[in-house]
Amino acid sequence: MTPQQEREFREYVQARRPGLLRTAYLMCGDWHRAEDAVQSSMIKLYGAWAKTKPETADAYTRRIVTNTLIDESRRGWFRRERSYSELPDGIIDGSRPEERLAAVSALAQLPPRQRATLVLRFWEDLPVEETARILRCSAGTVKSQTARGLQTLRDLYENADLAGQGAES
Repeated sequence: MTPQQEREFREYVQARRPGLLRTAYLMCGDWHRAEDAVQSSMIKLYGAWAKTKPETADAYTRRIVTNTLIDESRRGWFRRERSYSELPDGIIDGSRPEERLAAVSALAQLPPRQRATLVLRFWEDLPVEETARILRCSAGTVKSQTARGLQTLRDLYENADLAGQGAES
């Protein structure tokens, strides 16, 4: 890599890392795993930087992060245990920090592919076609994964709402 490419890579990473960390966190629900995934992704990106086009660098980087997290969740040692101090008390509009944490907790309960689809579609605000390209699947798969993921989130919130009402009775 030339010194100019090295400098461009450093500037790119400094500018994009915070957003990539947020996206990775929403996909996996764990800041430590998100940091590891982004770091692994940056290593992979560094190796391909000389061939990476500036206009497609963001999409390519999101694809690397997404694939890294999905691949990591397929490993045998990965555990799906989650512990929460409190369950959400109802439908969340996201205006309070505790509601936001509950939304992230619910998102973390989704399968990796549905979670990645929802994060790319609604957090990154990407169109169906771009999401399909990043996930290397068809637009129909993105639509079905989005629908299933949203339905699962609705069910999680409904169950948490009913549990909250049962405790008050």
